Amino acid sequence: MKEGKNIMENSKMAENNYVCLSGVISEECVFSHEVYGEGFYIFKTEVKRLSDNEDILPVTVSERLIDVNSLKRGMTVNVMGQMRSYNHYSSKKNKLILTTFAKEIEIGEDILANPNEIFLNGFICKTPVYRTTPFGREITDLLIAVNRSYGKSDYIPCIAWGRNAKFAGGLEVGNNIEIWGRIQSRNYQKKLENDEIEERTAYEVSISKIDLIDRRW
Repeated sequence: MKEGKNIMENSKMAENNYVCLSGVISEECVFSHEVYGEGFYIFKTEVKRLSDNEDILPVTVSERLIDVNSLKRGMTVNVMGQMRSYNHYSSKKNKLILTTFAKEIEIGEDILANPNEIFLNGFICKTPVYRTTPFGREITDLLIAVNRSYGKSDYIPCIAWGRNAKFAGGLEVGNNIEIWGRIQSRNYQKKLENDEIEERTAYEVSISKIDLIDRRW
């Protein structure tokens, strides 16, 4: 395994939004959208957890960064970039889509020693929700706004556990925080209006470390 870039120890290189993923391509590129003649594609990568389970995570890549036809299922891929969100509008309702936006990509390299890392510096934009599971685990759900250029922001759902959950549960809207953790995928069932059950996947950041920077916007 390669050591790779340890963003847990060196967040200065991360600016305010940095992701590093290392895994195996599980779904090849499909066209997503075009901006000023530049095509963007989405593929999915399987990233192992310490538990030997895996997260299946979407990655958005520009056709100008790499030949998207070279990204084949089963290939090892290392991705450095940012976590992005955008709204998908349909006839039913508005849906928040989350993806890793690739700024650098390597094919065929070894899996990194830390295959799933994220650092975010952002602002709490929704009142944290502290709860306890039926098994007694403490959890706090957060929604963080992370600023990027041109006046845009990405809205990233995060989840804190244990002592971090207690701490995060006491934070307020507008607090500036830094978090370190990993991106996780979670499958769940959604009951529709016609009583049908639809299988869905949610993406969120599982927090391993959280710091309060400022209590104001």
